[in-house]
Formats: sequence, structure tokens, C-alpha cells
Amino acid sequence: MDTSEPIPFYDIASGHPATCFALNPWKTRRPQKTRRTPEPHPQIGQLFYPLPVIHNLSTGDIVGDSLEIAQYLDKTYPDGPSLFPHGSMVSYNAKGLNALVDTLLTQHVVLFIHGMPSNPATAKASKATFCERAGVDDWEKLTVRGEERVKVLNSFKQALGSLAGLYKKNMEGPFLEGATPWYADLIVGAWLAFAKATSKEWEDIQTWHDGIFGKLHQALENHAEVN
Repeated sequence: MDTSEPIPFYDIASGHPATCFALNPWKTRRPQKTRRTPEPHPQIGQLFYPLPVIHNLSTGDIVGDSLEIAQYLDKTYPDGPSLFPHGSMVSYNAKGLNALVDTLLTQHVVLFIHGMPSNPATAKASKATFCERAGVDDWEKLTVRGEERVKVLNSFKQALGSLAGLYKKNMEGPFLEGATPWYADLIVGAWLAFAKATSKEWEDIQTWHDGIFGKLHQALENHAEVN
């Protein structure tokens, strides 16, 4: 389906300068680039909306949730490689990998959360929400420093071993099934983009496990530019 109408993509606003950082919207940003759909990014005036969301101005369709958006784009704009290839040889599905990645990040979120470039207009409310979800009463309790941070980093590195192992199974790389990314790669790529935007240890993270994650991040960046 070809269209000259843009598909606005609603992301979470950051502080100045404007930047892309939020994890779940990144799971939509790259699929939208991969499907080569036009993608203005409007500002949202209200304080809170469930994001990401896209609005197809050609059809009137409004779609939320990163996985549902990817499935919608794959079906509506079928040109090019599918985000969900049939006959996949890998032994997991997108939902399973998404759950794995989310679990790994949730367990180590104290490495990233203080690095998020919050929008000043909503920062206080956002911090209160994060504290409530984490069951703590102080924003400063949602980070680690010094030796404790080193311990959490080592735990994160070790936990990522299983994910790195999936990528090492295919020696052609850099993606799970060779030269073409599919949605599972974009899920992993979303947390890599999030880590780059929020973690001061990003330079180290991208070298872990023989540089698997640094190579994947760069490959996705290059793929987005080409597409």
C-alpha cells in the first residue's frame, strides 16, 4: 500500500535538546523506518498518554502498542523484507524475546533511569510514577553508585550472556537471521538505543560479549539510514 500521507508517530518528549530515548517508542521508531513510511513526530500538549501510538492519516487507523504497530506496518506496507518472516529458524518468538529483554532491563533499571533526559514540564510527575512502581519513596533510591554500581553492571553483563548467545548462533550476522533484521532484532535494538541515551557505561556495554551489541546497534543505525 503506497501513500503520500504521513503517519504521525507519537513519542515521549525529552528535555532540551529534543532527543529519542524512551524504550517502547524505540520499538516502533525502527519498524517505521524499516517499512519506509513517512514519519512526522508531533509534540503532545497533554501530560500523559500511553505511548507509542501511530495515526495513519490515509486510513484513519490509530494503533498503539509497539508489537501491534509493527504487525500493522508489516501488513499495510508489505514492500520489502517482512518484519515477521515466515518459516523462521530461530527458537523463540517476538513476544518471548520482548519479555526477556524487558525482564533484563527491569532487573537492572537503576543503571539507566537517572540518565533519562526528562521533560522539565513532566519530570516531577514522572519521577513520582517511577518511584511508585518501584515501591520506593525517594528518587535517589532508584540509582546505584560506586562499588554497588560495579556489582550491578557485572550482573547485567552476565545476564546478557543468554541474549548474546542467540546472536552467536548465526555466524553470518549481524542480525539473528543474517543480513536482514526482523522485529526481534528491533526489540533488542530498542534497548540498545535506550542504553546509549541513558547510560554513562554505554561505551563499555557495546564491547561486551565480543562486541555483539555494539555491532548490532551500528548495523541497525546503518540499516535505518539506508531505508
